[in-house]
Amino acid sequence: RYTAQIIGADEQTDIAVLKIDETDLPYINTGNSDSLHVGEMVLAIGRPMSENLAYSVTQGIVSAVGRSNVGLADYENFIQTDAAINPGNSGGPLVNINGEVIGINTAIFSRSGGYQGIGFAIPIDRARRIAGELINYGEVRNAWVGLSVQDITPSIAQYFEYQSSDGVLVAQVVADELGMTL
Repeated sequence: RYTAQIIGADEQTDIAVLKIDETDLPYINTGNSDSLHVGEMVLAIGRPMSENLAYSVTQGIVSAVGRSNVGLADYENFIQTDAAINPGNSGGPLVNINGEVIGINTAIFSRSGGYQGIGFAIPIDRARRIAGELINYGEVRNAWVGLSVQDITPSIAQYFEYQSSDGVLVAQVVADELGMTL
């Protein structure tokens, strides 16, 4: 156990930067989450449910990358995995087969509160950007252009007689920072 100073924290992503005044601490290498592909094998490491289950490891695959519209946060870009992630695993690493951290386990989708094969991790490349913002500015400065968008589904494309599934549909335009919509 070490005493740590909180450099910054972001409630939206549940990520914090801590400073520990120690040397020669063990560490794990990080990978590149931007180059992940669906079907890659991953391991989720954590402490599900209680201290008694510390250092649990589960295996799965990357089910999706860039997953959004999950309803967990305002800014979503998750790695979806079927590796078992349960309550208590948040903050643990999602590791690739090279033993590199490619995500931070953060949430599950569950009707019962337990594992149902749908877990989410914050991509490590996004976590690095968040950490940089916290170190440099003390907060995460997310850009906001005043638009609410949604993916173009096949039914939306058909409705608008759009011949592609590329792009996004602008669902709402926000007039000002007070949240007044047009």
